[in-house]
Amino acid sequence: MTAPRTTTPRKVLGRLSLPERTYVANALRTETVGGVLLLAAAVTALLWANIPALHDSYESVSHFHIGPAALGLDLSVAHWAADGLLAIFFFVAGIELKRELVAGDLRDPKAAALPVVAALCGMAVPALVYTVTAVTGGGSLVGWAVPTATDIAFALAVLAVIGTSLPSALRAFLLTLAVVDDLFAILIIAVFFTADLNFAALGGSVAGLLLFWVLLRAGVRGWYVYVPLALVVWALMYNSGIHATVAGVAVGLMLRCHRREGEDRSPGERIEHLVRPLSAGLAVPLFALFSAGVVVSGGALADVFTKPETLGVVLGLVVGKTLGIFGGTWLAARFTRASLSDDLAWADVFAVASLAGIGFTVSLLIGELAFDGDQAMTNEVKAAVLLGSLIAATLATVLLKLRNAKYRRLWAEEERDEDADGVPDVYEEDDPAYHLRLAALYERKAAEHRRIAREKAAARHGLAEVPGGAGEDHHRPA
Repeated sequence: MTAPRTTTPRKVLGRLSLPERTYVANALRTETVGGVLLLAAAVTALLWANIPALHDSYESVSHFHIGPAALGLDLSVAHWAADGLLAIFFFVAGIELKRELVAGDLRDPKAAALPVVAALCGMAVPALVYTVTAVTGGGSLVGWAVPTATDIAFALAVLAVIGTSLPSALRAFLLTLAVVDDLFAILIIAVFFTADLNFAALGGSVAGLLLFWVLLRAGVRGWYVYVPLALVVWALMYNSGIHATVAGVAVGLMLRCHRREGEDRSPGERIEHLVRPLSAGLAVPLFALFSAGVVVSGGALADVFTKPETLGVVLGLVVGKTLGIFGGTWLAARFTRASLSDDLAWADVFAVASLAGIGFTVSLLIGELAFDGDQAMTNEVKAAVLLGSLIAATLATVLLKLRNAKYRRLWAEEERDEDADGVPDVYEEDDPAYHLRLAALYERKAAEHRRIAREKAAARHGLAEVPGGAGEDHHRPA
């Protein structure tokens, strides 16, 4: 008789593979540093805009125009930050998504289902919360997309500040959520916030993207070819009426992200490694500097909870994001017959879901697009984004701190490398060579301890034989 086939149940948020863990660690390290810079830029913007002696200079710099008018690019500094610098951010997001789809965990449909469903629910529920709030209060529905986005850099900055040793699986889940979230956010921007189309410029941009693709497939190399072409594609996309950041995602998705024989890293991974510090350390903080500078007062913050649009944004970020991501994760696990990792609890998923309610960068961008032409409401919605993100960060901090001792133990276990070969021990438990190295290491330690024990015993024995000052008759004590 043949034994019945048994299958190992798939684990939700289980241990990452070693290559995936290395990639995630490197990516999150850069994003964390960028997140700290983002926090500093946001605080600087708020101070710059709210100190009376400096407010006028902030407005002057933000609205200062620069660029060739003949090419339709005579833009303000704030506009350049939103349309130009954020294109770099979305370029990196495009590469991340491509890598996840062809070389990362998302290449497996079963593994991809969880973060995709969680991200979709994490966007749909906040939009629903905003819509219900706006309809109930008689407010405008145009801001429904504002609370749908997650800011991974800001979220990781919060983790860096509170010092939570979050296990790599939870960090990777947060990163993947944000990548999928970014893709759908850019689709929302392209579909719902494009008023008038310039088909000639759009056709030119598409032609530029096709040329970009052909050159890549032909093996043409050299940044001096691709950077100017990417700038042309971006400029044409901007003049087409579609938000220029779409060009960044499109170019990122075209790069090859799977490794060929003999390659340590794919071209996409190499370029992402080079561009990510520029995105996290310069592009996103500068965008925050010229977008987060809203005038805030006690009355203005109180008004956030009295207007349906701003209240909808706060509730969407704090309540909608948390319930959407947590509910989507639970449903995906429930209907794919997967079980949560033995090391984690659903409370951990809830805490990370609340952390995803930090919707800073893209939420600010969508707020500007949704209420374009109404500067007063734009500023109020920005204040709501800041307040909602602050509440979400505070809630996540409390929830994560409650489990911090558990996280520290998991993190220490993940990082343990007793044989000092650069590979965490948890990934070598089935490797006989690892156990041989460990046995040799323990034997060296044991030999060293035996040597120390002999020296101590000899020292004690020597002291015992030293005369205690006895006299000549050997009978009188010293």
